[in-house]
Amino acid sequence: MDRPGFTASLVAGGVAGVCVDLILFPLDTIKTRLQSPQGFNKAGGFRGIYAGVPSTAIGSFPNAAAFFITYEYVKWFLHSDSSPYLMPVKHMLAASAGEVVACLIRVPSEVVKQRAQVSASSGTFHIFSNILYQEIPFSLVQFPLWESLKALWSWRQDHVVDSWQSAVCGAFAGGFAAAVTTPLDVAKTRIMLAKAGSSTASGNVLSALHGVWRTQGLSGLFAGVLPRMAAISLGGFIFLGAYDQTRSFLLGLGGERP
Repeated sequence: MDRPGFTASLVAGGVAGVCVDLILFPLDTIKTRLQSPQGFNKAGGFRGIYAGVPSTAIGSFPNAAAFFITYEYVKWFLHSDSSPYLMPVKHMLAASAGEVVACLIRVPSEVVKQRAQVSASSGTFHIFSNILYQEIPFSLVQFPLWESLKALWSWRQDHVVDSWQSAVCGAFAGGFAAAVTTPLDVAKTRIMLAKAGSSTASGNVLSALHGVWRTQGLSGLFAGVLPRMAAISLGGFIFLGAYDQTRSFLLGLGGERP
């Protein structure tokens, strides 16, 4: 890119984050309750599926803004005329860096939100590292795939993708990433909702995965996969489409190229 447009990325990311979190909050609540060791009904069932909205709304804007300004900065910093085969690696590095920065903001609101969604008393140690265990693998799949799909579509139609096309690419990338990283999401949820002092609450992801496999098998590892895929596919459509649309609009106001 000729001019980074970091301010546009910051604002666009924040707007996109608020939109997607508030629109899709009920599906996220249902997914969390499906993954709860208490069971769906005891965890609240369909009651109060908007519980935890305030903490989500407060954390959404700065969280998404921090991710995208970091993501765009690292992409810009690593930008060169090197082989296009290296582009996915650059996008992986940019997404990973974005998740690390955003996680500093995400952790407090995520803990409050999940405890409001499921009535549980649990410890909060190792939350930062465990969210990174789940989020970085997701972003390593989603963002290179999103960028690759956009590049392919742009090449096929001989011009840069529109915002709605970016949104469609985001939906496909998000749904695929959601499916393959569901076990890590299950482990994260179990750790966050575990009773203080329990082995699960210690924060060991592999131990949590082993515990789920031992007691519930493959179905337990992929508990909530369908609502997770539905939420993240729709979320990818809204989040990445809104980001591209807002960023393009702001860059247009400033006379910059998207």
